[in-house]
Amino acid sequence: MINAIKDGLIITKRQLLQLSRVPEVLIFSTIQPVMFVLLFRYVFGGAINTPGSDYIQFLMPGIFVQTVAFTLATTSVGLAMDMTKGLIDRFRSLPIARSAVVLGRTLGDATLNIVVLLVMALTGFIVGWRPSGGVVSITAGFMFLMLFGYAMSWIGVLIGISVRDARTANNLVFLIVFPMTFLSNAFAPTTAMPRVLQYFAEWNPVSTMVAACRELFGLENQFGVTAGSFPSENPILMSLIYIIVLMVVLIPVSTAKYKRTSSR
Repeated sequence: MINAIKDGLIITKRQLLQLSRVPEVLIFSTIQPVMFVLLFRYVFGGAINTPGSDYIQFLMPGIFVQTVAFTLATTSVGLAMDMTKGLIDRFRSLPIARSAVVLGRTLGDATLNIVVLLVMALTGFIVGWRPSGGVVSITAGFMFLMLFGYAMSWIGVLIGISVRDARTANNLVFLIVFPMTFLSNAFAPTTAMPRVLQYFAEWNPVSTMVAACRELFGLENQFGVTAGSFPSENPILMSLIYIIVLMVVLIPVSTAKYKRTSSR
C-alpha cells in the first residue's frame, strides 16, 4: 500500500510537469469556469430571483461545485487518451504498483482544482462575491470542494477505462454531469421547479454539496417541498456520506477494472 502511494505520487508529479510543458491545459481549465461566473452573473443574474441575498452570493457555491464535478471529465478523457496511445502498457512494464497510474491521475487532477478554484474565487470577488462565514468555515468549504472533486474523479477513472476513445469519454461525461448540475440548486432555487423535480434536485449529490458550501460560506439555504428532509437539514453530513460512498465503491472497482484492462 505504501509503495502504491509512493508510485502514485511519482505519476502525480509527471502530470504536474505536463502542465508546465503544455500550459494551454491549465489556461483552458480556468477560462471556462470564469466564463460561467461572468455569464451567470451578468446575463442570467437579473432574471433569477433569490430572496434574501444577492444572486452572486447564491451563484458562487454552485459554480464551484459544478467546476469540481467536471474533474471527472479531465480524468476520463486523459486516461482514455493514455489507453489509446499505449502509454498504459509502458507503465505496466515499469516496476511500479499497478494502481499507481490511476491513483496518480486522480491526485494530479485534484491538484489542478486548487488553481482553478483560486482563479474562480478571485473572479467572484471582483464581481461582488463576499462570503460571510469565518476563515475556518470558508477554508473548510474549499477543502470540502477539493474532496468532492477527488471523489468525482474516480467516476472519471471508471469511464476512461470503459470506453473506446477520448471522444466517447467526453460525450459520456456531459451526459452525466449536465443533468446533475442543472437539475440541482446550483444556479436557481429549486422552489420554481415542478414538484417531482424538486424531490430529485434536493436529493441530488450536487445540490447537497452546493447547500453545504453555501452554509459554510455563510449563506442561508433555500429549499422547496423537501424542506425538513435529511439533506436539507444536514447538507454537510449528507455530502460527506455521498463522498464516502463514491470513494468506497469506486476506488476498488475502478482499480480492479484498470488492472484487467489492456491498452487499445
